[in-house]
Amino acid sequence: MAPGSLAISPWRALAPICGIVFMEFLAMGLPLPVLPGHVHGTLGFGTFVVGLAIGVQSWATLLTRHGAGTWSDRRGPRSATVLGLGLSVLAGVAYVLSCAVAEPSASLGVLLVGRALLGLGEGLVITGALAWGVGLLGRERSGLVMSWVGVAMYGALAAGAPLGSLLHARHGFAGMSLSSTLAPLMALGLVVLVRAVRPVGGARLPFHRVIGSIWLPGLGLMLGALAFGAIAAFSTLRFEQEGWSHAALAMTAFGVAYVLARLLLGGLPDRIGGARVAMASAAVTMVGQLGMWLASSATMAVGAAALTGLGFSLAFPSFGVEAIRRVPPHNRGVALGAYAACFDVTMGVGVPLLGVVVGAGGYDAAFAVGAIMALGSLLVAAVLQSGGQRTPQ
Repeated sequence: MAPGSLAISPWRALAPICGIVFMEFLAMGLPLPVLPGHVHGTLGFGTFVVGLAIGVQSWATLLTRHGAGTWSDRRGPRSATVLGLGLSVLAGVAYVLSCAVAEPSASLGVLLVGRALLGLGEGLVITGALAWGVGLLGRERSGLVMSWVGVAMYGALAAGAPLGSLLHARHGFAGMSLSSTLAPLMALGLVVLVRAVRPVGGARLPFHRVIGSIWLPGLGLMLGALAFGAIAAFSTLRFEQEGWSHAALAMTAFGVAYVLARLLLGGLPDRIGGARVAMASAAVTMVGQLGMWLASSATMAVGAAALTGLGFSLAFPSFGVEAIRRVPPHNRGVALGAYAACFDVTMGVGVPLLGVVVGAGGYDAAFAVGAIMALGSLLVAAVLQSGGQRTPQ
């Protein structure tokens, strides 16, 4: 248990951390509803490049998760968080600069640089925030920390989708991009409100040992996360193809349902076990993706997106509780970084591949694949529930 973790109110400790994460993910959420249309419509590129523009952020995060975790373990989570916020500010600047480049390929190149910078920043901020929260409250509350950080993440995405659409409609892509620059800048002011956590001493496990300890929970997250990737990348374009109005509502419905599930059920993984909750989570996600695949109206699609958000909401903390219990405390940052990297693999590799599927089978095919992957996530959770090695303390 972290020193003083019993004396500190979890809500008081996590509130400023969640505020930091909210502003970081607001910078990520603002472009989501307009980025596919900007790349496809304004710049004139195809669906694979749309998936690339969404996924390159996660590629950058994936490639630096180990470094982010090591930085957090050795220099403390505050240092990792501050560095990540600074990089995210630079990402917004790159978005703005891309609007000043007339040639489409060059504009796309600058935009992709911004997406990569945001990926670097996001990896540092999330790894730092999770390690910070667990360091303050103790490992026995790790599920609670992951749940509330997730509330901040997807609450920001839910708010960012309509706000990004509104800013784009009134001020264009450049105006929206400027707002995504200001959000992480504001988050830097919240850092001073959180008590610093010292790095934990002890011999560090080699990275391959950490991967070997958490790979199965990571696989469960990786498979289930494709449902989010499908909605983030292709729900807006599906609405446009079908002629349905209010395309941003699918992402908003996903985010609202996600946040409500975290608020109401976020403590379940700590109380009844991560694997058990992960099984239910994957099952509901699968039903939501089937609904998106078969949707015949905007109302049905928004409802299915909400059901997907409800199911996927507890996937990260549920599989995460199983992962973090398999490593010692002084490898916590690296383990969290490696675990979160499984989400990045899905976003960086799975989403562009979904673009290929969409090109062959239409936008609805992305959600059929999402349902199949959710079934795979359920099977992984069942294996974890049947028993698996843990490395406590």
